Amino acid sequence: MEDSQSERQRMIRRHHREKKELQARIQGMKNSVPRNDRKRRKQLFLDVARLQAEMEQKHRQELEKFQDNSNLDSVTEDLAKMDLENQPPHVSKAQKRRERRAALERERQERIAQAEIEHLASFRQDEEKKLSAILGARNLEMKDIPADGNCMYRAIQDQLVFSVTVASLRIRTSNYMRKHVDDFLPFSSDPETGNAYSRDDFLSYCDDIVSSEAWGGQLELRALSHVLKTPIEVIQAESPTIVIGEEYRKRPLTLVYMRYSCILGEHYNSVKPLDAGPVEAAALRLF
Repeated sequence: MEDSQSERQRMIRRHHREKKELQARIQGMKNSVPRNDRKRRKQLFLDVARLQAEMEQKHRQELEKFQDNSNLDSVTEDLAKMDLENQPPHVSKAQKRRERRAALERERQERIAQAEIEHLASFRQDEEKKLSAILGARNLEMKDIPADGNCMYRAIQDQLVFSVTVASLRIRTSNYMRKHVDDFLPFSSDPETGNAYSRDDFLSYCDDIVSSEAWGGQLELRALSHVLKTPIEVIQAESPTIVIGEEYRKRPLTLVYMRYSCILGEHYNSVKPLDAGPVEAAALRLF
């Protein structure tokens, strides 16, 4: 019995630690998304709700292992006490009312988030189905790329027959954009305010391409098409395929743009031939 009790207490402490770690992770996710980026903020809200729901379900399932019709409420109460260990010992009635209202609001937001998660899942499935059809008609299939700030560069890297690092692609992209400021500056703006970049703002943006895991988009793809002297085509579910660098005659590098697949928003994947061996896969990337 004592061993079981000790194990239960260790589990409670672990749950408490995991909840704190999740809150720190969520805060980091929030800091990485601009406040005025409504689309990515909405996706962030959905993913935060999902992460919290998954942890609550996991903890509840672990607690149920110790249920014996008498101690589950005690375990849950102990966990709740640990969550509130830093709260003042005496809470006013007004504070209790505010906490109850906040709890009810959290429950309401969680219900809304769950409904939106289910709605988003249908969007994701529909997007994947359409992309599969588009790629299948070209005897291609999706090749998954890690969902991080480097996904566009990694997808380009995957399409090349020569070895190159993501860091090198970022440096070459930044250098090209710096040397051709006048070609890119008119199309550059602050993602948080929407205001057009000044020349200094744009040069700082070029610095970020190298020094951070800033997401790449059409400006960076345009620069890379010139750096590699190769067309880059971007396949989408809801819009026609975009071809960047059409002036070049080499075989295009092919990327897939996905709006709904990633936790924090848009994502790029690579492609590969359907049921292709290594030789055929390499031939696809020739340019």
